[in-house]
Amino acid sequence: MDQRVEAKPKKRQFLPPEFVRAMLAGHSALGLAFAALIFIVCLSGTVCVFINELQRWEQPDAPVVTGALSPDVVGAAVQAGYAQAVAEKAAHDMFVMGPGVSARLYVNYHDHETGVDGSWLADADGRLVTRVKAPFSDFVGGLHMNLHLPRTWGRMLVGLIGVALLSSLISGLLSHPRIFKDAFALRRGGSKRLQEADLHNRLGVWGLPFHVVVSLSGALLGLSTLIVGVLAMAAYDGDSDAAFSVILGPRATAEEATAPVPDVAAMMRQVQAAKPAAQFTSVQIDHVGRAGQVVHLGMRTPGHVALGNTYYFKGDGTPLGDGGLETGGVGQQILGVLQPLHFGWFGGYPIKIAYGVLGLALTIITHTGVTIWLARRRDKGRPAPGWEKVWAAVGWGQPVAIAASAIAALYVNASFLLGIYLAVVFAALLLAAVLPNAGVLERVLRLLGSLAMIGAVGAHVATWGIGAVDPMAWIVNGVIVAAAICLAYPLARAVRGSALVSAADS
Repeated sequence: MDQRVEAKPKKRQFLPPEFVRAMLAGHSALGLAFAALIFIVCLSGTVCVFINELQRWEQPDAPVVTGALSPDVVGAAVQAGYAQAVAEKAAHDMFVMGPGVSARLYVNYHDHETGVDGSWLADADGRLVTRVKAPFSDFVGGLHMNLHLPRTWGRMLVGLIGVALLSSLISGLLSHPRIFKDAFALRRGGSKRLQEADLHNRLGVWGLPFHVVVSLSGALLGLSTLIVGVLAMAAYDGDSDAAFSVILGPRATAEEATAPVPDVAAMMRQVQAAKPAAQFTSVQIDHVGRAGQVVHLGMRTPGHVALGNTYYFKGDGTPLGDGGLETGGVGQQILGVLQPLHFGWFGGYPIKIAYGVLGLALTIITHTGVTIWLARRRDKGRPAPGWEKVWAAVGWGQPVAIAASAIAALYVNASFLLGIYLAVVFAALLLAAVLPNAGVLERVLRLLGSLAMIGAVGAHVATWGIGAVDPMAWIVNGVIVAAAICLAYPLARAVRGSALVSAADS
């Protein structure tokens, strides 16, 4: 009798090994090519989720405005802003933003010819109270949105970074066929590289919908100018003005005769007559006080993710339609949700906190991706200690540089912040050249980052005292202290472990 047992056929894999290897190679190449920029954009983006809270932290003595604004209050803010703009010879374009996501009433005016502009905070009655002074928030916002490069080119670069991040996420999924099956597999007690690989993969899976949404929306926001240019070439025979008017609404004409300031209050009442639940979000007036002026009135109806729908009016109150951001076509509604989906500015603080946690997870994924690749090289006998130190300087130097910028913003002119940030980044790279290895460099920069964060809180208290009017200032200070503790916690564990070992040996 034949006792041989037939071998079971191997289970066919869903993805061929050659395809998986190619995806892994592509994933590594994409990550390495854009690693530093992706990391900086992800970290600064996480901070930007709370940029409105940071603005309140920087200016805690400014008025806090909450709740829906009445048409009369908005009208008063427009009139007050226009009067101030005329006094400063900057009455060309005006923008008023309501307190929806910021608890502040902003009034801004700008003249393209003279370059004069002004930003004010108004109180709950629409009266201008104090000029906006939020240099650190502006700095972090610029770092995230255009890396402080010339605006158009910087935004396009950040858009390309979003494309690279999205491509890296997709190639990462395809290069790990078991990534969903092993979604909760965390190997403890093994090598540091395996633990970091598990953390990298698990954070990638757990936050995948978020990662895709923010990378895709970031790419679309950053490349919007290029997209409009392509649309103009394809559908409007190269007429970019026509393409912009379709997407951004009607624009002011060249009629420069003097005209009354638009009655924004009446326009709000007209919208609320059709949609009683609509609340003011913003108003933009192009060529204010001129015959060719156009009003873009933002009103938000509860139940929509978009920050608001835009209603267009002539200066005399004649309706010109709306942007369809809440109830228009699919493309219009996608345009309306891009910004709130990207920054988490919908759903209140639960959504913001979730975005903060998931944004931090994406930042960790970016950092560990490179450290895993470098560790794999070391395990294969091809170490790159120089690059390990450079990457540690880039990653762990960012908290030091950003915190140092926050301290400087309290004392120096805003124009110096970029120089201070770059100086700290360069100093971290110099430390990489001096210190013996990446591990020591990481510990030093962690400690410096933690001390810089505590220093930012101390400097804030020294500047504003303990009786800051806006309680948000103390909430932000508490979060910064917690972040400093988290950053330094591994150092404390290492010191405690060394002490226990020394005690045991003695």
